Amino acid sequence: MGYEAILVFFIAGVFLVVLANFLSNLISHKSENPAKKEPYECGIETIGPTWIQFKVGYYLFAILFLIFDVEVAFLIPWAVVFKEVGTVALVEIIVFLFILGLGLLYAYKKRALRWE
Repeated sequence: MGYEAILVFFIAGVFLVVLANFLSNLISHKSENPAKKEPYECGIETIGPTWIQFKVGYYLFAILFLIFDVEVAFLIPWAVVFKEVGTVALVEIIVFLFILGLGLLYAYKKRALRWE
């Protein structure tokens, strides 16, 4: 029961996604109103072009935020059960934080944290 289970779950996942999209397109109401295809910003008419390019730095900053947000999501359960898991968990979390620290250092060296 090695790779067969993974294959079954993968096929089931793909099938369920395709089925959900098919049923959504089949059941949903279609509107051909041209106003539905216009960009919408808080009820205010848009001024100028609506497709503008953002700097890549904003995306890098957002990805770094997500990385460290996930770090907190891993640290909270670890802190709750710290007394039960002992020294091994302490070493593992130190390694985890060290690797994340290296990632932060890399981002700092690449100047991804500068907001210009």
